[in-house]
Amino acid sequence: MSANKIDFSQSKPLFLAPLAGFTDLPFRTLAKEYGADVTVSEMISANALKYHSKKTLKMLEKSPLESPYIVQIAGNSPQVIREAVEILNDIEGIDGIDLNCGCPVPKVVSQDSGSALLKDLPRMGKIIETIKKYSNKRYTSVKSRLGFVEKIPKEIVKTVQESGADFIAFHGRTRAGGYKAAVDYDAIREAKEEATIPVIANGDIKSIEDTKKVIEITGSDAIMIGRGAVGKPWIFYQIKEGLSDIPISKIGEIALRHFDLTVEFYGDMGVKIFRKHLHNYSKGLPNASEFRGKINRVDDVSRSREMIVDFFS
Repeated sequence: MSANKIDFSQSKPLFLAPLAGFTDLPFRTLAKEYGADVTVSEMISANALKYHSKKTLKMLEKSPLESPYIVQIAGNSPQVIREAVEILNDIEGIDGIDLNCGCPVPKVVSQDSGSALLKDLPRMGKIIETIKKYSNKRYTSVKSRLGFVEKIPKEIVKTVQESGADFIAFHGRTRAGGYKAAVDYDAIREAKEEATIPVIANGDIKSIEDTKKVIEITGSDAIMIGRGAVGKPWIFYQIKEGLSDIPISKIGEIALRHFDLTVEFYGDMGVKIFRKHLHNYSKGLPNASEFRGKINRVDDVSRSREMIVDFFS
């Protein structure tokens, strides 16, 4: 895979999915170091971008390792989306713009964004066309669920490709299915059979076995992993190398690297921000609950770092 080209023809690229509150620059850096082929930013509000929100602009920052790097935006207005795209056009190092058509969060859906766009495919198509027309980036893509309530994968993929998108990632649930309904890989296969553009499979992929099964069922051109990488950013390396779980000492080394990257990016606030990640790194390990109870009361960078080293050693 060349520096900023996604090669769907030679392999099954591994994408890190956008996850609000998790896939920030420190996390994406780790995922890239451990084998992710493509990284995607956290969901960015087109409206916040339009107003040059400092917090939003910081979310766009990328690691030098991130190539290809896709920025995901959410919005319901072609005009606002255009303004957001034109701002992104002036930022170097972004290889593509992805439209969020999958977020199930009520706050997003109530604004007719995210998965709400699946209730109005003509509007969704117009927004994709707007991104394609005004973006100077290499790729225009879409991340979608299978539908809002009913599963309509064929209709979605038809709209997406006719609107000019270069590829689509499907999370194999409807919005109504939340994160608890069974992932319907057969429906992703239906989309793949309809598609003339690459289709990426996403949803409950947590191991090399899952990856093989999903590719076999869906025939997808690539795999996208989100929650399966939380607390386990080395999953991409495991899949590529066919490895089993790694030793605790290695988990500690990765957790410490993640902690350092987080503090470097956020400053002292990184200590608190990192706690959710530490919960996932320590999950299932001996005395993890007691460890989290203690470290969650510590705000000092050096002391927190020492406690991480001690716990995983």
